[in-house]
Amino acid sequence: MAVRPSMRTNRTGATFGSRTDVGCVRDHNEDSLVVAPPLFVVADGMGGHAAGEVASEIAIRTMEDLAPRTPDTEALCHAVTTANLAVIDAAQEAGRHGMGTTLTAAILQGERLALAQVGDSRAYLLHQGNLQQLTRDHSLMAEMIEAGELTEEEARVHPQRSVITRALGSDPDMLPDLYELNVAAGDRLLLCSDGLTSMIDDDEVERIMLRNRDPQHCANVLVNEAISAGGLDNVTAIVVDIEGNAAREERQMRFKSRAWAVALVVALFAVISGVCFGVYHYTQNAAYLVEENGVICVYQGVPSTFLGMDLSHEVYRTTVTVDSLQSVQPGVANRLREGPITARSLEEANALVANYEREIAEAREKS
Repeated sequence: MAVRPSMRTNRTGATFGSRTDVGCVRDHNEDSLVVAPPLFVVADGMGGHAAGEVASEIAIRTMEDLAPRTPDTEALCHAVTTANLAVIDAAQEAGRHGMGTTLTAAILQGERLALAQVGDSRAYLLHQGNLQQLTRDHSLMAEMIEAGELTEEEARVHPQRSVITRALGSDPDMLPDLYELNVAAGDRLLLCSDGLTSMIDDDEVERIMLRNRDPQHCANVLVNEAISAGGLDNVTAIVVDIEGNAAREERQMRFKSRAWAVALVVALFAVISGVCFGVYHYTQNAAYLVEENGVICVYQGVPSTFLGMDLSHEVYRTTVTVDSLQSVQPGVANRLREGPITARSLEEANALVANYEREIAEAREKS
């Protein structure tokens, strides 16, 4: 039995769940499934002595390798026919005559669905509350029902109800039925083996799919109901909720909005960082003179604080007093008594001090 672990959500416009069970009668599970969006596949093996399990596993692996990533029915057909030949070759090599498998495969992308079907595993679509079977069974019972020879209720208990008229592994020239259709947001896709549909009728399947909103829970309930009804065969169900293009576009818009928000924050941070760097650079290069206890002191930075932190520090105390400066630069002396005198750099501040010292010295020499 091949079971691929499934993510619950994906980027193809769908959420999904899956479940397979051996049932109440069989001793091993010959069903295989894969949920690897955009690919969803159910295969029901046949042939006895584990041959069916081998056949369904080969079919699943081939589909995983070759199925297209878009709803291309031609490419999907090629994958199925290749899987058919792979099953035939394996049966011949192992001497397992009669080994085969059904296969129902879906490729879902946005609101476009492609199906390929061989055998009596089915695909259903729940659209606007109504369940419709998308595929046609390749079975003796389906032919007899279509011919009006018996009813669906009679087919459920007919002794030849398991006879398949088309399967992978029986005919090298076998071709699958192909379907390509539009689906809509809110639709629900079901792929299942006949272990489900032979145990519960379509009306009950519809009720379960309508009542259980979570796709994983829905798949569990479908399989459990088939087991409760007798579980005469292996049971497999894949339930896919279609979000469609609108939901995908909405997610893309949300992603773009988040991307723009992140870009705006980054840009704002860059601007703030630039401003902070500019302020820091200015404060580290600016200087000023200030009078402290009658003496001129030189500070580097700006005479201010930010968030309680001083934006300057003392470089040195000069020997120039404000009183001595009063005789040569009375205007400067008065300004220093009122507050700092700013300079564009420490070099400029040092040059001012040197000029004051020179003028004071010259004035003393003249006196």
